[in-house]
Amino acid sequence: MAIANVKEYVRESTGGLPAGFWWLWTSTLVNRLGSFVATFMTLYLTADRGYSASYAGLVVSLYSAGGIIVSPMAGIAADRLGRRPVLLVAQVSTAVSVVILGLVRDPFSIAVMAFLFGVASNASRPATQAMVADIVPPEDRIRAFSLNYWAINLGFAVSAVAAGFVVEYNYFAGFAAEGVLALACGLIVYVKIPESRPVEETDGSSPKDATPVFRDGRFMGIVVLAFALALVFQQGFVGLPLAMGEKGLGGAEYGMAIAVNGILIVAVQVPVTRMIQHRAVRPLLVFSSLLAGAGFGLTGLAGSTPAFALTVALWTLAEVINAPTQNGLVVSLAPVRSRGRYQGVYNSAWAAAGLVAPLAAGFVLDNLGAAALWGGCAVLGGVAAFGYRLLLTGAPDPAPSSESRPPAEDHATP
Repeated sequence: MAIANVKEYVRESTGGLPAGFWWLWTSTLVNRLGSFVATFMTLYLTADRGYSASYAGLVVSLYSAGGIIVSPMAGIAADRLGRRPVLLVAQVSTAVSVVILGLVRDPFSIAVMAFLFGVASNASRPATQAMVADIVPPEDRIRAFSLNYWAINLGFAVSAVAAGFVVEYNYFAGFAAEGVLALACGLIVYVKIPESRPVEETDGSSPKDATPVFRDGRFMGIVVLAFALALVFQQGFVGLPLAMGEKGLGGAEYGMAIAVNGILIVAVQVPVTRMIQHRAVRPLLVFSSLLAGAGFGLTGLAGSTPAFALTVALWTLAEVINAPTQNGLVVSLAPVRSRGRYQGVYNSAWAAAGLVAPLAAGFVLDNLGAAALWGGCAVLGGVAAFGYRLLLTGAPDPAPSSESRPPAEDHATP
């Protein structure tokens, strides 16, 4: 009986999605299984190459800058040229750039290749998210985005563990392995994933279809709120280790605390999504913003590893609710033929937060102290919650009947 219940649970959680989605999901998982370089880049530059911590920080910032620049352009390309060409070019470019990054030695070349690697590895995200919206019916999109997010975190968790063993052997092996898996991801796209870009209308477009992204006030407000929340979530990987260090806790203790993030996402992403997928978007985003602010705000009161781990659990639950809900919201706001553009601008907000968050955390900790950092996170969470409540009043839900989608696929897993 227990086995039957488990099968029914899995069927309800994952069933009914098109086969194309599952191949896209598989390509995402393969891609994230190869996320070695992001994990050990700082250690590689300082411990293996002998560069300073400030130079390592510059290189990581250049990687983030690549994501900021390429996301809107990749979104435009996905709308004009198609999702599939963008995915293929992105994966091949990632493979080439990461291998070259592992081969170059002088500071200028490393900095340039880190930027180009950031461009290549971030270019696929708008196309992937637009493709999910293309091939998954509106009522299943939050569930699909949740499953994709789960694959991202599962792959990254496995790759983070594997990276520790890889670098013990040879750092370049990590660069090479990421290149090979990027090519494997591209091969899956080439063989199994057809183009999904909606067919051009022949009877004219609605005014909404012609609205430029940056003139969509409601959407740009959502992008600003996403940036604010991303700054908050980034502090789990930027401010938290620094704050724990000030409490006399080292890398091992931080590792145990932050491991709660990955473990919880893998454990609860699917069941939480089952609870929220048919609920209204606005209260979910308001609640998740408040919860994120509370989780990081309470970090200022923590003084032991278990206490820090508890705060990580709180903001991780906020992340689990927020990530797929926001992706679904972006799709509902985007005109069908501008999905790539909207996803590109949305992704640039997260990339920008990756660039700004380390600088902001360092400045606040050095000049104002840890209490100001965590209090600021709580305030940003509250501001985001108020913003979502204000912006999403009267926001329309997606209208399935008005969308032009490619022919339906069989509902099956690969």
